[in-house]
Amino acid sequence: MTVIQKKADNPIAHLTPEDIEQIGVELDAIRQEVIDSRGASDAAYIRKMIKTQRSLELGSRAVLLFSVFPPAWLVGTAGLSIAKILDNMEIGHNILHGQWDWMRDPKIHSTTWDWDMASPAEQWKHSHNELHHTYTNVIGKDNDLGYGIMRVDEDQRWSPMHLGQPVWCFINAVFFEYGIAAYDLDLGAAIKKKQTKDPEFKRRAREVLHKIRKQATKDYVAHPLLSLPTGSFLSTLAANFTANVVRNLWSNSVILCGHFPEGVETFEKRSIEGETKGEWYVRQMLGSANISGSKALHVMTGNLSHQVEHHLFPDLPSNRYAEIAPKVRALFEKYDLNYCTRPMPQQVYSAWHKVVRLSLPNGWLATTNARNLPEQLKTLWAMSTKGPRVRRAAQARLTQLARRQEERRLERRAA
Repeated sequence: MTVIQKKADNPIAHLTPEDIEQIGVELDAIRQEVIDSRGASDAAYIRKMIKTQRSLELGSRAVLLFSVFPPAWLVGTAGLSIAKILDNMEIGHNILHGQWDWMRDPKIHSTTWDWDMASPAEQWKHSHNELHHTYTNVIGKDNDLGYGIMRVDEDQRWSPMHLGQPVWCFINAVFFEYGIAAYDLDLGAAIKKKQTKDPEFKRRAREVLHKIRKQATKDYVAHPLLSLPTGSFLSTLAANFTANVVRNLWSNSVILCGHFPEGVETFEKRSIEGETKGEWYVRQMLGSANISGSKALHVMTGNLSHQVEHHLFPDLPSNRYAEIAPKVRALFEKYDLNYCTRPMPQQVYSAWHKVVRLSLPNGWLATTNARNLPEQLKTLWAMSTKGPRVRRAAQARLTQLARRQEERRLERRAA
């Protein structure tokens, strides 16, 4: 993975400016077709989804009143986990995108909706809707790409601190809602710039803490206390914690699958200067990946299994993505572009493989085998402990070795 502008084989080099603008015209037509056909069936879909989610959560919490009994704990925890996933993915995420604002229903509107998440809705909408979807996969602009805690591209300079990347990526996955809240607050930048005493930052921090306190009180105080008469206080507490972790791991996996697997492109910051509508569309097409699977999987991912379509049309109702996906894919094929889609296990593996690969110096993983492992570990140790001069020299050797290895592989394939 390297920024698309620096690739030897640029996947959009064959497109003319006219091709790119025509892609935009054809995608606009797909979007308009959905807008013109939105109606009662779409409204019924989201209302039914909300009713289903609330009924499932209420029923699961009722079962957890007796969670001291293992079968009740398993059923209640599983149901609550699914309810929380639906609340975040298919309902909250999509309503806050404004996908259902056209209904003019004040109860299902991006300006009034709140969700079971540590991040306040308004802060999330700014960092996600306004920043991420505008600057999708632009290195240095889109902080959703690695959340500011991971190396996400070969062109980003490697340092020894990146060796811990798989560990903190996993920790972030387990406590994902709190990581998102800190990210939406821009906590890291505020600490780095010593702006934590800024009145505006303090106001937003209070909003986050209020939201976290509200969520924690509900899950870890109120509902466990309701279970106290049946002796289920601790088991209900554990069930709520487990459901939150399951929701966090699932949400994180879906996001990684949509943005981080092999085959997803990144872009230079300067490449978006003077960007046209067609160029913006092409960036969304190549900066996203889909998950193939069943209708149930699509619902559980909030239809972010159609991440390509979502990035192209973030404000269209999520239940329509499956309908337009074949049209979008046909457009990829028409213009000879890579439509990145795989089953979820493959996408999760691909994303985590990249997390590990980019935690190491460029080329280290590709050039390491059982025979040369001791030597490669010595190189890694030297790069981690002996300063930038040694690091640069070792990186140059690794890059050269990787290039030769790739040339030999291509020669064998040609033969």
